[in-house]
Amino acid sequence: MEKLPIGVIGVGHLGKLHTKMFKQIENCELTGVFDTNPEQAKAVSQEFKVPTFNSIEELLSKVKAVSIAVVTSAHYEIAKKCLQNNVHVFVEKPITTTIEQAEELVEIAKNNNLKLQVGHIERFNPGLLSLESYISEPRFIQTDRLSQFNPRGTDVAVVLDLMIHDIDIILSLIKSNIKQIDANGVAVVSDHIDIANARIQFENGAVANVTASRISQKKMRKMRIFQKDHYISLDFVTGVSEVYRLQPVEQSALPNAISFGEIGVGDKKKRLVYEQPEFKEINALNYELQLFVDSVLYNKKIVVSGEDGLKALKVAEIIINKIEESREI
Repeated sequence: MEKLPIGVIGVGHLGKLHTKMFKQIENCELTGVFDTNPEQAKAVSQEFKVPTFNSIEELLSKVKAVSIAVVTSAHYEIAKKCLQNNVHVFVEKPITTTIEQAEELVEIAKNNNLKLQVGHIERFNPGLLSLESYISEPRFIQTDRLSQFNPRGTDVAVVLDLMIHDIDIILSLIKSNIKQIDANGVAVVSDHIDIANARIQFENGAVANVTASRISQKKMRKMRIFQKDHYISLDFVTGVSEVYRLQPVEQSALPNAISFGEIGVGDKKKRLVYEQPEFKEINALNYELQLFVDSVLYNKKIVVSGEDGLKALKVAEIIINKIEESREI
């Protein structure tokens, strides 16, 4: 079996998980890790029995691909160096801190025929994957992504830390250009925005209402989707999704569906059914890293590309700017 030589740059909390996953993926060979903290690198090296390198350049000379799990402010510089050394890149979200940086990375990857994948892990949530056959043309999406305070991630606004997950998913579900964005938010315990809400209106009439907070009492990761004849809810924490839908009375309900009776009259009569789509027990991080490895080895299309990361970042920046403008009034 052909194996992809890959390295991990940054082995803090998330990078350590990347290291663990790559050890489990059969068609890759974890060549080694690098971290600016030698003690952290040594600890991960010993735990997972992989070499540690003294510099990024030394690591790049031994691999064909890397996973970058450093602080967001360092994404651009490190990813650029990797791409310029003809190395494929998986970089955690958000892709960079500025649109100009992201555009440059996308251009370098394109010009050098390199894979650039962004770690928007919620795209691979089992619950969301189970809804692929149900979601068609969302008209309204409501998301709530709330977390208890954790100093890790406060180097950027909550929009880039948490909300960007839902922004990415919404952009992947609603196939339309954005018409208008309204937003508000406040900084509470950090120097950046800690709680934010945005209303995104699309040219096709669809609307998304997105809320994110990192100062909540309990964790919540929920999405509600409304479309013609469908109400869909998803809990990203449990992976459980629920679907309430109307179907023609002559259409047989699926075996696992529960019927709540009929509504309407005449040829407009429909049956209301409830379903809980079955989902596979998969590790979302392992799955997205496996797809990255496969895309490099077999030249497959990236699921969450650099361009996708750039689109989400552009929306996030508009939201941040809108909030900053409102705070100055």
